[in-house]
Amino acid sequence: MLAIIGGTSLLDCPLPPLEVRTVPTPFGPAPVLAGDGFLLLLRHGNGRPPHRVNHRANLAALALTGADQVVLIGSTGSLRAEHRPGSLLVPADYATTAPVPTVHDHAIVHVCPGFSDGLSARLAGLVPGAHFGGVYVQTPGPRLETKAEVRALAQYADVVGMSCASEAGLANELGLEVAALCTVENYAHGLDDCPVSFEAIVEAARANADRMGGIVRRLIEEL
Repeated sequence: MLAIIGGTSLLDCPLPPLEVRTVPTPFGPAPVLAGDGFLLLLRHGNGRPPHRVNHRANLAALALTGADQVVLIGSTGSLRAEHRPGSLLVPADYATTAPVPTVHDHAIVHVCPGFSDGLSARLAGLVPGAHFGGVYVQTPGPRLETKAEVRALAQYADVVGMSCASEAGLANELGLEVAALCTVENYAHGLDDCPVSFEAIVEAARANADRMGGIVRRLIEEL
């Protein structure tokens, strides 16, 4: 079963009919929205900031509810001039400077991390105009990155966000296929003359609500 995790980029996005379920997990309860053959989880539901999202509960809830593949939709800042605001990227790999969550609290388990090649290729093929390849890097949040951090991150990554690497790592541990679709809302701090703010990011996401609604519907139908 397909599960989609979304955040700021799904603000005001028109969605199919959904049933709200609260799923108990070993890491706390998580609200899951169930549709006809798919699941949706809004990572910032009830106003949770990036550093307070219970990623372990969220991913465990999806696995317990029957998901076997997960698409992460995340708002990002571009680290490279070629990835302009308004563009879409399906990264081939991820990295993180944030603490790495795990479901393995009581055992030594080493899981090889990464996005699923097959699911990522299928996802890129379903999203018109999406660039396939590159690296997503996660920072802890809630603050944005300094100009010096942006210069350092740009040495190896293409876009920066605050959630998808944690979610992908947990999906890897839980045996779920995982891929990410990054919406580029802005250039990262210092890459252009426009100041970066949460309000500007939200405004950009809302401006693309109809497009994202169409993409979500296509993923539900095709994956």
